[in-house]
Amino acid sequence: MLGWFLAGRRWLASRMAAAPGPAQPTVRGRAGRARTHAGTGSTARSEPATLAGQRQCKHEAVSREGGGPDPNGLRIEYPDSGLTEDQLADTWLEQFRSWFADAVNAGIPEPNAVVLATVGTDSMPAARLVLMKSFDESGIVVFTNGYSAKGQELAANPFAALVFPWHSMHRQVRMSGPVEVVDEAASDAYFAGRPYGARIAARVSRQSQVIAARSDLERDWVAQARAYPEGGDVPRPPGWQGYRVRPESVEFWSGRQNRLHDRLRFRRTEDGWVTERLAP
Repeated sequence: MLGWFLAGRRWLASRMAAAPGPAQPTVRGRAGRARTHAGTGSTARSEPATLAGQRQCKHEAVSREGGGPDPNGLRIEYPDSGLTEDQLADTWLEQFRSWFADAVNAGIPEPNAVVLATVGTDSMPAARLVLMKSFDESGIVVFTNGYSAKGQELAANPFAALVFPWHSMHRQVRMSGPVEVVDEAASDAYFAGRPYGARIAARVSRQSQVIAARSDLERDWVAQARAYPEGGDVPRPPGWQGYRVRPESVEFWSGRQNRLHDRLRFRRTEDGWVTERLAP
């Protein structure tokens, strides 16, 4: 058994050393294309994909006390470009698709990273970064262990808030709404497409539970890898599933000079979606 454990650790180390950098998702977005809004005749253009490079700013001088930077000295003045009503798409999905394509094309690392905020039975909010894996008119889909802290919080209180923090572009997208579990077939299909090591890890990790040492994880990983060799089927573990956030509010935030930021929101009502501007 010791031989299997040591061999597994060497295999893990070799895979990590040989692993390529994170692949950027391919998105066929609508960045840079003109859009004509129904009923207005106006034409709006999203900013080009090189936006991140055009908007880079330097931090002001940082004062240091006790050997560390003072966060109060960190400040950026945003360029005077943003998002106006005549640039806003007709639907939140079209606007999100355009901005997401901009983030991908600008080279932002993991542009699908999103802050997921939940609230459990103790009324204590919790937030963490997860990865969006798909989106359409019905909402945003992420995958995780249903027995994790966030999974239990969503089971007790099936509502969530999301924030896409595209800092280098001076943009963020905020969403909130009810959450539903995706069907088993969708979870099976996504899990089957994950890298082998990630599928084994999903079977090993008792997510959010206290463990004694990292060596426990590595030993369990080797045992699972022995039970399910690479190239064969790795069953999706019980409770590992997808969640869809069905937004009822979607806000597009864009930084502007003098902190007069643009905040345009799509909000679902009984009669359909309305758009409105919020004070910064």
